[in-house]
Amino acid sequence: MALRAQVMLAVCFQFVLLTNCGSRHGENNSSEIKNRLADASSPYLKEHADNPVDWYEWGEEALEKAKKENKPLIISIGYTSCHWCHVMEQESFMDTAVARIMNENFVSIKVDREERPDVDQIYLEAAQLISGNSGWPLNAFALPDGKPFYAGTYFPKQQWIDLLRQVVATYQKENANVLKQAEALTKALQDSEVLAIPASENPTLSKETYQNIFSKWQKSFDFKSGGLIGAPKFPMPVVWEFLLQNYYLTDNKMALEIVTTTLDEMAKGGIYDHLGGGFARYSTDKEWKVPHFEKMLYDNAQLVSLYAHAYQVTHSSLYEEVVRETLDFVQQEMMSPEGGFWASINADSEGEEGKYYDWTKAEIHNSLDKTKAAILTDYYQVTDSGNWEHGKNVLHAKLTKQEFAAARKISEEECVRMLNEAENLLLKARAKRVRPSTDTKILLSWNALMLKGCVDAYLALSAPEYLQLALANARFLEKNMIEKDGKLWRNFSNGKASTDAFLDDYALLAKAFISLYQATFDIHWLETAHTVVKYALIHFRNKQSATFYYTSHQAEELIVRKTELADNVIPSSNSVFAEVLYILGEYYAQDSLIQMSTSMLNHVAKEFATDLPYYANWANLLGLVTYQPYEVAVMGSQSLDKSRKMQAYYLPTTLFMGGEEENLPLLENKGVSEGTMIYVCRNKTCKLPQMEVALAMKQLVVREENHL
Repeated sequence: MALRAQVMLAVCFQFVLLTNCGSRHGENNSSEIKNRLADASSPYLKEHADNPVDWYEWGEEALEKAKKENKPLIISIGYTSCHWCHVMEQESFMDTAVARIMNENFVSIKVDREERPDVDQIYLEAAQLISGNSGWPLNAFALPDGKPFYAGTYFPKQQWIDLLRQVVATYQKENANVLKQAEALTKALQDSEVLAIPASENPTLSKETYQNIFSKWQKSFDFKSGGLIGAPKFPMPVVWEFLLQNYYLTDNKMALEIVTTTLDEMAKGGIYDHLGGGFARYSTDKEWKVPHFEKMLYDNAQLVSLYAHAYQVTHSSLYEEVVRETLDFVQQEMMSPEGGFWASINADSEGEEGKYYDWTKAEIHNSLDKTKAAILTDYYQVTDSGNWEHGKNVLHAKLTKQEFAAARKISEEECVRMLNEAENLLLKARAKRVRPSTDTKILLSWNALMLKGCVDAYLALSAPEYLQLALANARFLEKNMIEKDGKLWRNFSNGKASTDAFLDDYALLAKAFISLYQATFDIHWLETAHTVVKYALIHFRNKQSATFYYTSHQAEELIVRKTELADNVIPSSNSVFAEVLYILGEYYAQDSLIQMSTSMLNHVAKEFATDLPYYANWANLLGLVTYQPYEVAVMGSQSLDKSRKMQAYYLPTTLFMGGEEENLPLLENKGVSEGTMIYVCRNKTCKLPQMEVALAMKQLVVREENHL
């Protein structure tokens, strides 16, 4: 009831929307004069440079203008591959009549949520508190100091006009109520950041707690179609990474079953681009058939890692194919000449979502000969009336190519050859279409995810070209986005870095560099990870809690500093940072880092008893902590070769280190003058060193009944 009282003014605004839904045609004359967003670093903001709206970027200039003129703020948040963001731009922000209302009565700020997630988090939560709904485009109204008093998502043009007028009238005539609403909403945002201190340090961090997680979360899993139950379906890689680890540690075959079902169905579904490779952001249905067609770097990065890990467990040729095709797609379509990875590819082309990717049956027959068209349309469920909308088809399969060959009673080799030839011809035909735009900003955290994906693919498939790809990206990041003292930059665009990095950038980069160290034994990458983490410990720590703020204390002032705990499509910054602290604590024999990590884990331990798997990366850390990692030191002239052979196996709770120098505490007194020696250790106690990989692998026992 208290929350309802806080948002009564918002309800008033919503009433206006519900009672004024008629549409009127207004002016739609775009200005030829570029606004100040022409100088922005974000491609998304640059797209709004021709709007007649007098947009500002987030910052002091806009806030000072609002304070000086006593005007409310419009904070409009979106991103390049957001379909409805583009719709609202064309309907409203390109309309001079709408722009006139905004320019005369508001200070309007455009925000790229991917470049400024710190700003997005605040107003996204405000929208959730007001209406229980959120999404993008996100449009928030705030006082000149940034305190929000109303927020919503997409508004059709006439509703947007009506809302603007109602806000202006209320702000002027009922200002005391607006101020009261803003204060109440801001307090609610600040109160949500109060974190309880756990009563005890260790009782909840046990193998029993870990082993009970699956049964708590099981009801959320769709064992028929894979993924989480319901629609839309997001890939959620971190959930399946946890279940792979759970299978490895506990021999839980149901965990492996839901992982393989999910990966099989996604790989056959429309969410996967069967012609060009790579995954769309999510499926609009519960069977992975029809995607929201935008392609995000962070999804494809994590899915490369996930399919690579699943390949290590199952040796499925389908998983290898997905890894290779996805990395081919990323290199060809999402990689800058300098070695950075671009952020996303739009869902829309020529003003229509999915137009680049969907097909009529006639288009396929016009592009292929009769035999190839017949087999491809049969395999990918293509019909005359369409399997989607407006007679269009999204390519998706019910069977694997091997199963399809058996059903048609032809050899697997012949079937795969014919399908591959047909797909390549169709890909060439698709290339003649108008391609969706690419958001060419380079985000540090997303690049770190892709860097790690390349390392994971290298280890799983023994493909050195993927290690070279990872190294090229690491060198690009080091040159352009990492300072010597460990300070990081969030984004790189137009030849320069800008915007201070956030906790996810520090955490994910450190994790990626740890993986790169394990693959190369180049101590530089581990030392860089350590330097980055030490910087974050100083600048992001919450002194009232064991957790870390999302923003540095040096960042510009926001109305609240958020703390990101729950894992989602991307693991939370705190969960990754806790994992990194634990691993670096092991490598550098720093118990203080391990203690910090376990204290953070205790903050969320109660969440493992809930029904939803939104703490999956924390659960991964719990597995690492409670089962204790192996420390494998490989020393000598063939250390890299023997380490690579070991790391071809799925070993999620094993830390690798080595080379020819004793440059870490755990490597002391393990150097060899000739040959190569493998030390399998746990809690700094080592078993009898081995020269052969097979013998060392037998020492990695995670379950008494199951020897690797």
